[in-house]
Amino acid sequence: MIGQKSGTLTVETPGRGMTDITGEITRWLQDVGFEEGILTVFIQHSSASLTIQENADPDVQYDLDDFLGRVVPDTPSLYRHTAEGADDMPAHIRSALTDVSLSIPVLDGRMRLGTWQGVYVFEHRTSPHRRKLALHVMGTFGGL
Repeated sequence: MIGQKSGTLTVETPGRGMTDITGEITRWLQDVGFEEGILTVFIQHSSASLTIQENADPDVQYDLDDFLGRVVPDTPSLYRHTAEGADDMPAHIRSALTDVSLSIPVLDGRMRLGTWQGVYVFEHRTSPHRRKLALHVMGTFGGL
């Protein structure tokens, strides 16, 4: 059957850094019976983002976060918007430099990620947050 479905995924982040959500998305795809088509993942926040990155060596994640820290430092004197903390405006800038939505092809009920790829919420705030993601799939459901 051809169609579309939507859902929501809530992700608890431990603070700044990357949280792997590949498994949660995979389970959602299985639960809705999605077989083939396109998946859109959208984060409903302006101080966190999404990325597809290497999932084999965690140093990649740390290096990416360290790089963004050098490009967008938590230095309040650099920003006008400081009412929500020293990390808030840098978090908005980091989010603007990265992705807030991803389009991922799906085949045989699985995301067509590369061998070493995973899907991550990239938390840009220093404290833990609860992040909501809107999921939407279009294509074939319930067996080809």
